[in-house]
Amino acid sequence: MHVVVTGATGGIGSWIVDGLASAGHEVVGVDLERPPGKREHATFLAGDLTDQGVARELLRDPDPDAVVHCAGIPAMGIRAGGETFETNVLSTYHVLEAAGRTNAEVIWTSSESTYGMPFAATPSLPDYLPIDEAHPQRPEDPYGTSKLVGEVIAERTVRVFDVPVTSLRPAWVSYPGSQQLARVREAFDPETTAPGDQGSGNFWSYVDVRDLVSLVDAALTADREGHEAYLAVAAENYLGRPTAAAIEDVYDDLPPNCTLEGEDAAFATTKARAELGWEPEHTWREAEQEEPTTPSFLEG
Repeated sequence: MHVVVTGATGGIGSWIVDGLASAGHEVVGVDLERPPGKREHATFLAGDLTDQGVARELLRDPDPDAVVHCAGIPAMGIRAGGETFETNVLSTYHVLEAAGRTNAEVIWTSSESTYGMPFAATPSLPDYLPIDEAHPQRPEDPYGTSKLVGEVIAERTVRVFDVPVTSLRPAWVSYPGSQQLARVREAFDPETTAPGDQGSGNFWSYVDVRDLVSLVDAALTADREGHEAYLAVAAENYLGRPTAAAIEDVYDDLPPNCTLEGEDAAFATTKARAELGWEPEHTWREAEQEEPTTPSFLEG
């Protein structure tokens, strides 16, 4: 399969390029700059995907079977809010439009931030727990709103071009050897943590990047039609405490309908398991003991 991956030198995109190339796919990676190294079964192109002409040319010439769109600003607090929204919406529109014109199926990274809790000015509880794909999406922040607009663009792409589009909603993406989750976990104090602080905005949910890669692969090999969204979350929280009790400690309440048990993640992946056969395999307990690693083409 010929696949274009955008955001190819970023955290998620680089791992997807590496995983697809390892599986024997021919990959064209696109980002603002080319990486210093090389990768078998992968070539790299540089371009600004907020430019419609650039996006169309970079996706037209490879004539891909599929496009995996990961480019964009990945969170709040990196750039100005307006720039975050504009960059993510423009790049998503141009990439999905270009993919539709080449009759390529699309998989792209939306976010659990579309539900509104992670970056809300006034954090609140969801309507129920665990949260699933049907839960109302109520983002307040520019990042979460940009991803929700991206899902509207995904639906529009299906209507106009009749190509399947899959929106993945990952939680906080973790990497082998990273200690970011550990720092949040160690700083957490149930008696002093305010709602929205110390990872409580997304209820300490995460996904290992390798499991996100396997979900992309599962979506690529599935027989898909229309637009579907799937949560991408590890089975457990990274706090190492019972999830419902931790939420109640911080928010002083729980939704009326809460069926969480033990360290269950606050987001359900039942849909991805049932429809794509996906199972997250990596946990923070193992990943934090590993040596830090990145795809070799990023290092030259």
